[in-house]
Parts: sequence; structure tokens; C-alpha cells
Amino acid sequence: MLKNTGKRSDSAPSVGMVLLKMRSLIAFFGVFLVFVIIAPNFLTSSNLISMAKHSAIWAILAIGMTYVIIGGGIDLSVGSIAGLCGMLAGGLIVEGLSLPIFGIIIYFHTPMILLIILFIGVLLGAFNGLLITKLGVAPFIATLGLLYMARGFALLRSGGKTFPNLVGDPALGNTGYPILGSGTILNIPLAVWIAIIIAIIAAYASKKTPFGRHVYAVGGNEDAAKLSGIRVDRIKMFTYMFSGFTAALTGLILSSQLVASHPATGESYELTAIAAVVLGGTSLSGGRGSIGGSVIGALILGVLNDGLVMVGVSSFWQTVIKGLVVVLAVIIDQYQLRKQNEAALKQQSTVTE
Repeated sequence: MLKNTGKRSDSAPSVGMVLLKMRSLIAFFGVFLVFVIIAPNFLTSSNLISMAKHSAIWAILAIGMTYVIIGGGIDLSVGSIAGLCGMLAGGLIVEGLSLPIFGIIIYFHTPMILLIILFIGVLLGAFNGLLITKLGVAPFIATLGLLYMARGFALLRSGGKTFPNLVGDPALGNTGYPILGSGTILNIPLAVWIAIIIAIIAAYASKKTPFGRHVYAVGGNEDAAKLSGIRVDRIKMFTYMFSGFTAALTGLILSSQLVASHPATGESYELTAIAAVVLGGTSLSGGRGSIGGSVIGALILGVLNDGLVMVGVSSFWQTVIKGLVVVLAVIIDQYQLRKQNEAALKQQSTVTE
């Protein structure tokens, strides 16, 4: 009798911890089911496609943010990088690259434009990384500074105006840009396929490669990581570079969907990305989290956003509800961390005895 009772008491917390770890998935299905019941036409193909597009963009941004946060950092510049990169792409399509010294204007083919913009995103991420690793600037301050700089450069690129009608010119070979945002494969938006591919690669790298394990180690205990021989600065650099890459890709997809580049594109997207990461169970203190969780977090935000619109909730209340959801997610995360620490201490004391 005593042995059976002991087993039941030991198994109860483990079941609770499993449910806590699965909270993102449970929350997603719960929110989805609620809107299926209360929102008319929620399951229509047009709404599901629209929801998938929104979620894919946020997922791409959140994947890059996940690496940064697991590594013990934060990146507030991703929304502005997305806006700047969208503007730079629009400028290359509409105006080309002007070289007054030689009296020429170069118009790049669309694939080359995409590669150039993605490279710029990586460079902007590297700028963040250098400020943090070499100059010792706090991640919050470094990325906040780039947030303002990138947004300012986006405004300067066109004098605050929009680059419209980004369809290109066949004679210049720069057509096809809208396909990135509106194209489909097997009736699924291209943006969704891109998000799936990036998620698979990022998840594999985080769990199955030395780099991924080092990111977790740096975020969990930076000093211990240094003592174990991990090149902490290099790991941090790569996380911010990857975040810059995903931000640039987000900017390209957004401007492609709109067939226009606006300097305000991506405003507050950094907060959405952080919210998706937190909802996915990644700890803001670093060292714990997953790519899959962040993708689910982005899906929750996508369902919540579209569902609230469909039931006629005011945009002001939508902001309030999203904020409450994020706060609740952080509270649950802290509760899970506390329970894990208690379980570890209990197990340690048992072994000592």
C-alpha cells in the first residue's frame, strides 16, 4: 500500500509537468476550437489561407528571435530591419542602383535583389552582434539603437514615400518579385512553405548540431560555457546574424505581398516576434526553448488575430487581449521553472539520502 501510494504521488507531478510543457499546443487547439464555434466562416479556405500567411510571416521572424533569446539575448531591431530591407528591395526594383561617378544605373535581376537584401539583413544582424560582443553594449540597448537607425534609413531611402507597383520591367529583367508573397505551391502560399523549410532547418540545427547545443549552453550559463571552451562571442554573433536574415526575409515577403514598399512596414513586429517566442515556451532568461514552440506561438497569434477580427472585436481590445495572453504565458513559464527547480532539489536530496 505504501509503495503504491508513493508511486502515485511521484507520477502526479510528472503528468503536470508534461501538461505544462505541452501548454502551447493545448492553447493553440483551445483557441482554434473557440473561434471555430463562435466565428462564422472561420473554417473557410480563404480565411485559413489568410491566417496561414500571417502566421508564416510571424513564424519566420520568431524563429530567428528564438535563437537570440535561447542564447541569452534579445533583438528589438527585427521589425525595423524588415522595414528597411523592404524599402531597399523596392528601391532596387523601381530606381535601380545609381552610380553617379560612372553615370550609370544598374538594375539587378530579381533573384540577385533577393540575395543582396538577405545579405544586408545578415550584415545588420552582425552589427548588433559586434556591438554586444566586442563593445560590451547590453543587447536591449544595442538592438534598440538599431531599431531607430534602421527605421530612419528606411524613411531616408524614399523621403518617407512608398515605392509602389513593384512588378518590375521585363526589359530590365527584374519582374516576378510579387511571386514571393502571392505565389502558391499545391495551393499553399509560398510564404508558408518558406516558413516550414526554415523551421525544419532551424529545429534540426538547434537539437542535432554542436552549434545548437552551444546556443543553449551560452544562454543557460555563459561563464560555464566559456570555461568549457565554447566560443561565446562567435555563438552570439551567429544568433544575431540569423535573426537579421529572418528579419530581411520577412521584409521581402511583406513588400512582395503588398507589391509596394512602405517605410513603416514591420512596425511593432519585434514585439509580435517576442510574444510568439514567449507563447511557445522559450524562457526570456535564456537556455530553454524550442523552434517548434515558437512556431506554435506564431500560430496562436495568427488564430487570435484573425479570430478576433472575424467576431468584430475592436482593434483596441485586440491589443489588450494579446498583451494579457503574453503576460499569462510568462506567468505560466515562471511557474514551470519554479516547479522544475523544486523537483530537481527534491531529487538531489533523495539521492543524497
